[in-house]
Formats: sequence, C-alpha cells, structure tokens
Amino acid sequence: MKKILILGAGRSAAALIDYLSKEGQKNDWQIQVVDAAPDVIHQYESKYENVKASALDVLDTSARENLMQRANLVISMLPARFHIHAAESCLKLKKHLLTASYVDDEVQQLAGQIKQAGLIFLYECGLDPGIDHMSAMQMIDHIRSQGGHVTSFQSFCGGLMAPGSDDNPWRYKFTWNPRNVVLAGKGGTAQYIYKGIYKNIPHHQLFKRLTMVEIPEFGEFESYPNRDSLNYRELYGLYKAETVLRGTLRRPGFCSAWHAFVQLGLTDDSYLVRNVENMTYAEFTRSYLPYSKDDLLTNFSRYIGVDISSEVMQRIKWLGILDEKPIGLKKATPAQVMQQLLENKWKADQDDEDMIVMQHQLEYQIEDELRKSTSSLVTIGQIATYSAMSKTVGYPLGIVAKLILQNKISERGLMIPVHKEVYQPVLKELELLNIKFIEEEEQLTSASIS
Repeated sequence: MKKILILGAGRSAAALIDYLSKEGQKNDWQIQVVDAAPDVIHQYESKYENVKASALDVLDTSARENLMQRANLVISMLPARFHIHAAESCLKLKKHLLTASYVDDEVQQLAGQIKQAGLIFLYECGLDPGIDHMSAMQMIDHIRSQGGHVTSFQSFCGGLMAPGSDDNPWRYKFTWNPRNVVLAGKGGTAQYIYKGIYKNIPHHQLFKRLTMVEIPEFGEFESYPNRDSLNYRELYGLYKAETVLRGTLRRPGFCSAWHAFVQLGLTDDSYLVRNVENMTYAEFTRSYLPYSKDDLLTNFSRYIGVDISSEVMQRIKWLGILDEKPIGLKKATPAQVMQQLLENKWKADQDDEDMIVMQHQLEYQIEDELRKSTSSLVTIGQIATYSAMSKTVGYPLGIVAKLILQNKISERGLMIPVHKEVYQPVLKELELLNIKFIEEEEQLTSASIS
C-alpha cells in the first residue's frame, strides 16, 4: 500500500483530498492528512475510509519526519514560509514533494541535491501558478510545432464570485488567503514589456494601470499587472515576444476604489498604528487625512479626487471604513485593520458560488502569416462543498501525485509543470473534471499586432 502525506488542510485542500481518496480506493493508497488545527482535519477521517488525520506542528522536526518516513509522496499545502521545512526533510528522507507555491530562493539552493538524489520536487502545480503554466506551454509548444514563434503573450487570472453571488458593490468576496489580497502588489514594482517597451509600475500606481479583458459569456473584467512578468520570457522561451504581461482579474470598478486605500497608506504592513485599541474605523481613517472641519465622507472624497456620489465612494462607504465602530484590536498594522474589516464584509456565504477566470492571449507568426489565439477558462464551484479555487488548486496536485505514484514522470529534480509529460495528462484529465479551456483563433493583419 502506497501512502500520501498531505501537510495542511486549509481552504484549498478539500478537493485534493476528495480526489486522492477516490483514486486511492482504485489504487490501494492511503492518505494521511495533518494540520495544526485538529477540528479542521478530523472531518476528513470521518468522511473517507482511506484517509487518516492527525494534528501536527510542522516545526516539530522529529514528528514531521516520523510521518514523512512512512510516506511515498508528500504534498505541502502549508503557507509558503513553511515549505522549506518540508523540502529539507523530503530531501533528507528521499521523498518526492509537490506543492502549489512558487519556487523560492531557499529551495532553489537545494536544486542540485534534489537532482542528484533522483527526486521529483514539483512546485507551482496549482492554479496560478500551475494551470497557467500548463495551458500556456501547451499553446506555445503547439505554435512552435507549426514552425511559428510568439510575438505577444498576455495572461490573466482571477479568483472571483460567480454571477448571483457577487452581490455587493465590490462584486468580490474572499475565496483564499485574505492577507494576500490586502497586500496584493506589495512585493515590489510590477515589471513587464509592452510593444517592445519595458514598463515599471510601482505599487502606488498599480491599480491605475489596467488592462480590460473580455471573457466570452461572462463580460468584461479589469486586470492589474502582476509583480514580474519578465521572468516568463525565459521560463517559456518567449525571447522574440515584444509583449509579455501577466495580470490579476477583478470586476470593473474594484481597482479604482482599492487604489484609494493604497494612496492613503491603509494597506501598509510595516508598522503598528498607535492607539489603535481605542480607535473607531472612522478615527483610523481620519488619521490618514488632512485636518478638515468637513465631515469625513467629504474630506475623504476630496482628498482622493472623486465625487462624493461616485461609485468609488459608494464602495468605500459600504465597507464601513468611515463608521464610528470600534476596531477592537489591541495592536495592528494598517493592513491588519483593513484585513479584519474586509474579512467581515467580504465573507462568502455557504450558499455562494465562486468562480475562477483565466485567459491567455497569444499573437504569433508562422512564415508571413500573423495570427491570434485566445484561450479562456471559467470554472464555478460551491463554497459549501468544493469551491472553484479548491478544485483548480487541488486537482492538478492530485493528478500529478497519481502520475508520480504510477511512475509516469521520468524527469527528475526541482521542476515546475512546463514539461509535456506533465502538462498533457494533467490538462486532459482536468477536462474530464470540467476544467476546460475554450479556444478561439483569428487571423491578423500586420497593423493589428500589439
């Protein structure tokens, strides 16, 4: 009997555990799920006969490695900062490792040892990063197989609420880590290339530099640039592309309102707010504005330069950031104050449906012919059972785990899923799970290339 160890049972783990339990029944696998919160994991043990659950402090090296020693494969669903502990133990114990998180500098330093040990450490194997890599590389490899080369690559992704569940002025609720949403774009200047010109967008301008994206049957979205799109030129071999841009999708109007908070400094996470334990949200907001005898709503709207009756101000007012309601935190950074407020206002209900939206736009040349290929994905899930976020993060990991245990991946070392032997079977099975891209092709004139 082969054993799979899953570290972490957070929001994105439900679909992964369900998938592996069903595959485990066919293949005689046992799944061990561990998490720091016992009440989170024991629901899986009662639901699935081949799933065992237990509590684990992942920083307890002895306990962690005792569980890993008995596993054939480890999947880390932990917060990114803990992956290095899983990686070091997997290397020591000669265990394969999967995760949806980005390759970081710490694990990159282990790349030579991982390769030498003949192990598979497959990172960036969830949604974004993950499905984005696989679907993009499938398109790029197809173009190259026809003798073509990509001249423009634009890719967009967002975790949103499905129509009918986007029932607030922001058309947004949390379906993944709230802290990451509040701190979006804080990791540094966004960098990309557009029509051969390098672009550098600092955080305070990020939510003004938008690209509009049309998704068939679902309408228009706005996208702000991701941190570093230029890495993907080398990653995907797009050396002849004059445009390489990746962005995060939101519904129209979201970014202009969020931009106001960024301008005021309310998403800063670098210092503690003095006297926050005695503040209301209105007093907190007022502390970032110039002194004025006018009411807070008027002062706020004037400072950010929008009309008091605008949709931007309606969204801001709806959040409660201008209300005389106690914050209720003993100490907090501005970002933590915002996060607490938003976790209440942007909380998804159990009967809500969420939605993952992804689109790749590739322009390419084959001999003298100029073409454009657009590939769009929309996946809808149920918050109460398996959210779209959980499915699109969990299913790719589960499918790759199956491929590894069935010895169908020959590549070894520290990898991301850009190899055909990985992305082809994963994308094929994802289609069977109703996670499918819709392709559109069109011929361009030279004047229309962007």
